[in-house]
Amino acid sequence: MVDKPARPSTFDPATLTQLACPACYGDLRCEISRLLCITCGRSYPLVDGIPVLIIERTERPGGER
Repeated sequence: MVDKPARPSTFDPATLTQLACPACYGDLRCEISRLLCITCGRSYPLVDGIPVLIIERTERPGGER
């Protein structure tokens, strides 16, 4: 049996230049376990190092969805 190479579970911040907030197209900032839009304040979770850029799964400042 051949083992598959392990996938890195950390987000590479160099890819931020290729991503934008799907709600307002603002720039994103990398935090420990999420990406934060510096324009509208929405935060997108990082799951196993992969950003989940789905508007319905985000939170706005103050805990709003």
